[in-house]
Amino acid sequence: MQLRAGNQPVKILQDISFEVFPDQVVTIVGPSGSGKSTLLGLLAGLDRPTQGSIRIDQTEITTLTETEMAHFRRKHIGYVFQAFHLIPTLTALENVALPLELQGISTGQSRAKALLQSVGLEHRLHHYPIQLSGGEQQRVALARAFITQPPLLLADEPTGNLDSTTGAMVIDLLWELHQQHGSTLVLVTHDELLAARAQRILTLRDGAIVNETMQPLSSSIPGT
Repeated sequence: MQLRAGNQPVKILQDISFEVFPDQVVTIVGPSGSGKSTLLGLLAGLDRPTQGSIRIDQTEITTLTETEMAHFRRKHIGYVFQAFHLIPTLTALENVALPLELQGISTGQSRAKALLQSVGLEHRLHHYPIQLSGGEQQRVALARAFITQPPLLLADEPTGNLDSTTGAMVIDLLWELHQQHGSTLVLVTHDELLAARAQRILTLRDGAIVNETMQPLSSSIPGT
């Protein structure tokens, strides 16, 4: 993928090819500016590559229209942003229920309540984002991402705005939700603790994968 700076094309990603298997946990690491977040945005269909293809669950997403991609993302992909991106005028409960309500599912709020309870926020259901701490906002964001039980969950620096103690708690919750719902996880991170728990670690540098590490399954289980 490339962008333009003035009249000069600037390559962001180049010669990247990899496959992620169902239920796998993959972390993408590398220095700032290496293309990690751009790669995640491409996988989510938020950006389009200038060449190449991206296939998710047998669907070639690069050929979808914006409307088709939005519908596909709603059913197949959950996304957790570093900056949370909660809707400020909605409560925690309403933020989490929103993806189901957009699909016309009438049980959205009851399912959202149960999921928020599972991440320890049963006392914060009717609080707005501004009334929540950073760790609480990220837990709401995790619940929102998992509410549709997407086959694929993408997370961009999910602990980047949190202190180490809160970040470790969010990592534990992320793994618990992954095990409960069976979503495949692809995570961008600078957090060594988070990276070390993945089954695969892809290292990016200058827009290319320069290393891939496989880890024993036991090392990816929280608390080991």
